[in-house]
Amino acid sequence: MPYKLLFVCLGNICRSPSAENITNYLIEKRNWGDRVICDSAGTSDYHIGRPPDPRMAIAAKEILDIDLLGKARQFDPADFEKFDLILAMDRENYDDILSLDRPGKYLDKVRLMCSFCRRYDIKDVPDPYYGGPQGFNRVIDILTDACEGLLDELEQEQKV
Repeated sequence: MPYKLLFVCLGNICRSPSAENITNYLIEKRNWGDRVICDSAGTSDYHIGRPPDPRMAIAAKEILDIDLLGKARQFDPADFEKFDLILAMDRENYDDILSLDRPGKYLDKVRLMCSFCRRYDIKDVPDPYYGGPQGFNRVIDILTDACEGLLDELEQEQKV
């Protein structure tokens, strides 16, 4: 049974699709096959159906030589049941996700992405949407760090 990860940001066109694609890239490098399945979503409905932001795609291609795949979708409360771990890009996303879980049944399934960082000492993955290219590059670096830490932790806990 594969372990299922859901990455969540605001619009699902920058940070969360990047985390999804970076994690898929790292899974492939580890030869894990389909031991881990990834998806991404946004807390808002701003960009439903749109591909990842072209500026984010350029940064991912230049830094990791990966293509960002996917189409934006909105987080659905049914995702609580479908996924083993839900990773919020920042505290606002975290709070928005948990606001849909009024009884607190899924609190243990929702974590902040940066809690898995090893090189970066930050709490939130910054939203690069209104910034320049250096912001997108920094997000790729932060997410690569966090995704590596996430997969290492899943392996140590023998969840994959």
